[in-house]
Amino acid sequence: MAWTGKILRVDLSAGTCTGEPLNAEWAEQYLGQRGLASKYLYEEMDPVVDALDPGNVLIFATGPLTGTMAPTAGRYSVVTKGALTGAIACSNSGGKVGAEIKIAGWDLVIIKGRSAKPVYLHIHDDEAELRDAGHLWGRSVWDIEPAIKAELGDPETKVASIGRAGEEGVRFACVVNDLHRAAGRSGVGAVMGSKNLKAVVARGTKGVTAHDGKAFMAAVNAAKGSLQPHPTRKRLSTIGTHAMLDVTHKFGSLPTMNERAVQFDGADKINAAASRKVRQSDGKANLVATKACFACTIACGRIATIDPEHFSVKDKPQYHHASGGLEYENAFALGAMVGVDDIDAVTYANFLCNEDGMDTISFGGALAAAMELYEEGIITKEETGGVDLSFGSAEGLVAMSEQTAKGEGFGQVVGLGAKRLCEKYGRPELAMVVKGQEFAGYDPRAMQGMALAYATSNRGACHLRASPFQSDFQTQELDDKVEIVRTTQDERAASFDSAGICAFVGGAISVDQIAAMLDGDLEGTWTVDRIRETGERIWNLERLFNIKAGLGRADDTLPPRMLNEPAPSGTAKGQVARLGEMLPDYYDSRGWDEEGNPRGQTLTRLGLA
Repeated sequence: MAWTGKILRVDLSAGTCTGEPLNAEWAEQYLGQRGLASKYLYEEMDPVVDALDPGNVLIFATGPLTGTMAPTAGRYSVVTKGALTGAIACSNSGGKVGAEIKIAGWDLVIIKGRSAKPVYLHIHDDEAELRDAGHLWGRSVWDIEPAIKAELGDPETKVASIGRAGEEGVRFACVVNDLHRAAGRSGVGAVMGSKNLKAVVARGTKGVTAHDGKAFMAAVNAAKGSLQPHPTRKRLSTIGTHAMLDVTHKFGSLPTMNERAVQFDGADKINAAASRKVRQSDGKANLVATKACFACTIACGRIATIDPEHFSVKDKPQYHHASGGLEYENAFALGAMVGVDDIDAVTYANFLCNEDGMDTISFGGALAAAMELYEEGIITKEETGGVDLSFGSAEGLVAMSEQTAKGEGFGQVVGLGAKRLCEKYGRPELAMVVKGQEFAGYDPRAMQGMALAYATSNRGACHLRASPFQSDFQTQELDDKVEIVRTTQDERAASFDSAGICAFVGGAISVDQIAAMLDGDLEGTWTVDRIRETGERIWNLERLFNIKAGLGRADDTLPPRMLNEPAPSGTAKGQVARLGEMLPDYYDSRGWDEEGNPRGQTLTRLGLA
């Protein structure tokens, strides 16, 4: 069956790597990846431990579909207590390293303690060891991935690593694999850096076997048959998520200039169409190719170049190559959110986030908060080292990208994240965050379901923990928002984040089809109802972790700007986020009390009592 039945335990303090059997009962209850790793985290660490303390646990987790022939089955998650939020963190990534860990024979890699010196973890099938990484410390992801492959003499080795941002403790540092795929959110890279762990390196040759191969392949072929002709796949293949920029701009839900606005006048200069315009300087466009992750036929990844004459790279030939390009979230965060309409400056900032391991969403949100404080005169040009941090400053975006990635200058302040930055200057209300995590690219005044999804997300503001998009773009009414958010939170927790496939197949492949693949893949019977119950169990377990960590109802909220300042334009002009009308009903629908604590009967029903 597609659980390997093995976990790898790494004690960085002792310098040991040991294998042990997977807890099969937990696997049955929590499925894999996000769910199963969250169970291990909950049972094996005290949630009150500081995220950067050696007592925090860092888990690389695969799902039962990871590494199989299921469409998009290359996902893995990094689960820990987040350095940005202090809440439970589960950051999901594609690329190829997740499949490689699974094919090497491991369901989870559980990492504890702190190494006395920089190391990297090398996994080759059943063998695992910690290797010296002193020569890699202080170097970027782009440097060390090829260096490790050359050192091991195996170009097929897959690498997940931190850049200088993770080493410097940037609160939104991420883990990057395959050069520009990332476990991006909540500061998991800062946790990894605090442990002196530079990289997790995997090479697998074992393969993955389904429990019932015939049934599994029938389910896989049916899912692929739905995915291939579907308009969602075709749109993502050709335009990628970048196309969403025009949608949110027109609708009036595009976070702009730290949410002062919801539409961006420069949208047509950084949108998908702009990325295809051919430059006179070298005859190339910003977008030059697309790229797919393991087992993916969508290829939503963008590969881009920067005009070699642009000020950001004119004297830096190391950036005159193609690398990870603009998708919606980085175009919004590094463009509209900071008011910058220079597509080359935005692409350069995105390159640096990939190169040194920073979450583009959180970096953009933190910089936007700093820009508002700068324009109000609270942050001075003297403090920024002479850098103009006015909204729309491409030079400011470029300079802060460089400084934050390296932990230098005013970049050290930006690297705190929006919440800590705004608290430092006495204006906490200007941080567009939930639980300390910066908003994604959807203004919650225009999208009421997203308002509830942001506020209740266990890992902080997130657009991927629920799926109210269709409802939100259709109506501002609240009638079905609670039910949609709660149901999709549970479904996503299990069917995508724990099974090991990408959420982008959700528009084309049904939960029934995912259940059929799991049913052929694993022992026992897997149905839609079981997936939803598993997701509900995961959601409640994460809630229990956060409660023990000190979070509660007061953290299930939105910034005052969202609750009190009406949207200035767009479809929802004049409206605020109506969270207060939805939250009590949400708690009740989850079987929680008025303070957001799961009731005893809910915990008993889910086996959490």
